Amino acid sequence: MTTKTQPKHPWYREPMVWLLIAVPTVAVIESFIFLAFAIVSDDGMVEDDYYRRGKEINRVLARDQAAAALGLESAIVLNPAQHALEVRLTARQVMSWPEQVELKFLYATRSGLDRALILPRHADGAYRAPLPDLAPGHWNVQLAAQDWRLTGSLSVPGERNLTMRSVAAP
Repeated sequence: MTTKTQPKHPWYREPMVWLLIAVPTVAVIESFIFLAFAIVSDDGMVEDDYYRRGKEINRVLARDQAAAALGLESAIVLNPAQHALEVRLTARQVMSWPEQVELKFLYATRSGLDRALILPRHADGAYRAPLPDLAPGHWNVQLAAQDWRLTGSLSVPGERNLTMRSVAAP
């Protein structure tokens, strides 16, 4: 004697079936969301030539040491109201100031937002240029000439003055 057991209810009323369907469906939807983020966001370019970059780091360290030997200090004033910035340099030693300096604003997480400016020297000894549009966040700042470099950091919006001092290497 054989008896057929009938299911108590159809498959679509079983919660375990919906759980088995939901987990992979959610994973597929999340993968498309992450794909959209990857396509839209600019994460900067990956450096191909690591050896060349390593050699450049040694040159940059030499520029930092040269700034420390000269006792360089800079005062950077950002004036968003007038859309201008001004840099003043001082040194412990007597030196001839360059006719222009390079000021870089490097965004902490996205290289696509970086800004580089060439600031000419004016008659009063200050370096001036129009203030670029800076996205809110943390910025690393580099002020450099041919043979020296100063570094610092700035938080935008909020900070309007930045003083950078050369630090002697240990």
